[in-house]
Amino acid sequence: MLVFCLLSSAIAFVGLSEPSFACGPSTKCQLDDRHYYVRMPAGHDGKTKIGAIVYAHGYSGTAKQVMRNKWFRQLGNRLRVAFIAPKSSGGDWSLPHSPSRMRGAAAVDELAYFDKVLADVTTRFAIYPKRIMMTGFLAGGMMVWNLVCHRSEKFAGFAPIAGTFWRPVPNRCTTPPASVIHLHGDRDQVVPLKGRPIGPTHQGNVFRAIKMYSANGGFGRPKNVQRGDLRC
Repeated sequence: MLVFCLLSSAIAFVGLSEPSFACGPSTKCQLDDRHYYVRMPAGHDGKTKIGAIVYAHGYSGTAKQVMRNKWFRQLGNRLRVAFIAPKSSGGDWSLPHSPSRMRGAAAVDELAYFDKVLADVTTRFAIYPKRIMMTGFLAGGMMVWNLVCHRSEKFAGFAPIAGTFWRPVPNRCTTPPASVIHLHGDRDQVVPLKGRPIGPTHQGNVFRAIKMYSANGGFGRPKNVQRGDLRC
């Protein structure tokens, strides 16, 4: 399933005691020189396996900020899923053709980092590996698209928000097609649908990315659907 939805605006995001683990919502889960945070839903018994949402932060964001987001905490509790917040290696995710890479910064293997996060969190916590979805906002959405293209088998599905590839959009992906729901504000000026220049590089065209992935996955002819403010 591939779904592309436009919201008639730009998109913005504005209890019980936690179980005792070596790491969690306020203590880093350390992975060598990297880390992530995780929050289990309130009242979880620590044994029953549940699904999870992984959320990639935006540019200059942090995993700690994500963990402090009240709305995310409420979402995890309501859906009865774990909420996992990874952290980029620097101020941004190290992705092909990103501004930092184009300025000469050393490449960091973010895909390998996510492999480690998934292996670690499903070992430490009662999280079912086949019920993990991946989402992220802006630069985090760009990280999601790279995981869609190169780690699709690791997740149950993807929901990138207002993100895309850095130009050029790849011609194909290296892993099998997955279920993707892409959300984007049709007036977004941070990551416009057609992209914009950022320093020495350029954001990719969202429509081109959707077209590439549709062809990559052999998805059928698109259908237009209206759901409230969403045009899909």
